[in-house]
Amino acid sequence: MSHYRFVSLIVGTTITGEYVYVRQNTNMNSPVTDVTSTDIRCNVGGLQSGATTQTYTVAAGSMVGFEMDQPAYHPGPALAYLQKITNASTTDGSGAWFKIAQWGPTITPSAIEWPDSTNKPNFTFTIPPCVPAGQYLMRIEQIALHGGNVVGGAQFYLSCAQLAITGSGTKAPTDTIALPGGYKATDPGILIPIYWPIPTNYTMPGPSVFTC
Repeated sequence: MSHYRFVSLIVGTTITGEYVYVRQNTNMNSPVTDVTSTDIRCNVGGLQSGATTQTYTVAAGSMVGFEMDQPAYHPGPALAYLQKITNASTTDGSGAWFKIAQWGPTITPSAIEWPDSTNKPNFTFTIPPCVPAGQYLMRIEQIALHGGNVVGGAQFYLSCAQLAITGSGTKAPTDTIALPGGYKATDPGILIPIYWPIPTNYTMPGPSVFTC
């Protein structure tokens, strides 16, 4: 099979059930390719499935992540975001997203390679311990760039999980994006030929990674 999905929330060493805390999409394992669509927030159907998705309570500073139905193997980066919201079950993801993790390439004179974001069955990372308590959407995406040499050729594989984060953090992010709006089809990390000529640098899409 040529495509893949993020289907389960990971908390610590626990892999939860498929689409229990992750919003169910309706496009099977197909990617999103239009960065101007609201589908870029939580995948096709992901804005409608919040009411049937449970919200997981987890402490800030915990290791979390997403399990896939099969390893991501298309070349390209992966990124993780949070968005603080009032109600995880009803939000449409239209607020401010801030990046909490990313996995980029290794570049040599002979190739650009993606050892940290391809051939992986899951992606794990830490919720920043300083984020304020509250309900959040947590978004993961892997951007497949094998067709990224043409506008609209990049493929976005993504999902959103629903979290209630606990803790005493007070630091609010300042470098945020809206989706759609935060990505353009012509951004250098989205419109890029990765095979030839071999890139000498790579610009990760989106804002900087939030730190405490």
